[in-house]
Amino acid sequence: MFEKITPEEAGISSKAVLGFIRTLEQYHHCTHSILMARGNKIFAECYYAPFHPDFQHRMYSVSKSFVSVAVGLLVEDGKLSLEDRLVDFFPDSQNQYRNEKLEAMTIRQMLTMETCMSDNINWFYSGTQDRTQVYFQMAADRNAGTLFRYDSPGSYMLCAIVEKITGKPFLEFMKERFLLKTGFSPNAYCLKAPGGYSFGDSGVMCTARDLLCFARFVMNGGTWDGIRYMKEDYLREATARQVDNSACGFVSYGDYGYGYQIWKAPRDGFAFVGMGDQFAICDPKTDFIFIINSDNQGNSGSRQILYHTLYRDIVEQLGEPLAQDGEAAQELEQYCASRKLYWYPGDVSSPFAQTFSDAVYQLEENPMGISRLKFHFLGDMGEISYHNAQGEKTIRFGFGHNVFQQFPQEGYSDLIATVPEPGHTYRCAASAAWTEPQKLHVKVQIIDKYFGILDMVFSFRDNLLSLTMVKTAEAFLDEYQGSANGKRL
Repeated sequence: MFEKITPEEAGISSKAVLGFIRTLEQYHHCTHSILMARGNKIFAECYYAPFHPDFQHRMYSVSKSFVSVAVGLLVEDGKLSLEDRLVDFFPDSQNQYRNEKLEAMTIRQMLTMETCMSDNINWFYSGTQDRTQVYFQMAADRNAGTLFRYDSPGSYMLCAIVEKITGKPFLEFMKERFLLKTGFSPNAYCLKAPGGYSFGDSGVMCTARDLLCFARFVMNGGTWDGIRYMKEDYLREATARQVDNSACGFVSYGDYGYGYQIWKAPRDGFAFVGMGDQFAICDPKTDFIFIINSDNQGNSGSRQILYHTLYRDIVEQLGEPLAQDGEAAQELEQYCASRKLYWYPGDVSSPFAQTFSDAVYQLEENPMGISRLKFHFLGDMGEISYHNAQGEKTIRFGFGHNVFQQFPQEGYSDLIATVPEPGHTYRCAASAAWTEPQKLHVKVQIIDKYFGILDMVFSFRDNLLSLTMVKTAEAFLDEYQGSANGKRL
């Protein structure tokens, strides 16, 4: 499979790789894992505890690129044509929005995100029992095949078509065809959406090395260890610039174009891209693949910093093998082995902490439905106890470190997105810092099948408390959004 080598053997210094990793940390990137490979050789691998090599990470919209390749396999088999129409696969989906624009839309136009849909309904809050039906409730008022507009529900429909044709989950279909041959994890899977189809636009769950295997297969043009498992034609089209995306208002770093559910990248490269900064960035000129899993939701500018630093410090520096630098390589290895999940930086103590410790605050009516809360501080740890619509809750946090626990809100979805699971909770990490002597910032990171960020800021003045909660998460943590005022009892 993949051989481990030093950066110097790959044609770059260990110091450059270490500098890149430190730069991301300097800008408070919440990184979970990093892989760098040239050819079939990995020259950098880093996991931020509690993440580890076997952790099956949510890939978010990287999943779309998997679906694209599944579509290509069916095209190769003669079971699907890029000129086939979407509506032919859903003949019973009729309503007032079905019109000539929708009737004419093809698979190719869906792959390139040039669909006829201009009004994306937020299906997470639709209460649907079948997500495919939501797509036909959207306004089809654009001419398909004309302008790029990011259409995540359209990617889901492509996945549903693949599963209609194959009669099995699309990722299982891909495992059978080639993924398992690459060393892809047999137990990797995809979350589902209501209605039974895979959550193909966002739900692939696999390891960082699994993503590397998939990216390497695509970069190879459909071969692995010299054996061809897929024809090259479709993959070359999929990774080529099929459509201009400069007017979409979505791209965070440059306007390099878009292929078939695959983004173009600098230097005529390509990338699989997911929310929160899941990336497989491929540079054919240097035979380089960069993998990163993160949760930078709410971190403005993270993507620009990532791209700029990666190309400046790594991609454009790759060359012929260098002389070994054992000391620098060992420093890089030790540094990577010592990484831990990002925690909120700042002052770990306040002279006022004990003034607020164990005080109970009664809150005015607020959007979170929190009636009262209490703080307790002890050394480098603290906790918030509060009462909301579900009852008594507690969140523990660390100063200068994370405290790992189950987030106390119950009933969030599990294997089927948007479908509540009674009693189900998500694993999280919580840390805090005093941003002012009487102002406490608590950051909660959800690190489960679903990722999200909750920032809570508490400001104490005399016997008064003001707080604000801001969540950055897809269709959960909604109970923790808003502001409140309270008074000490």
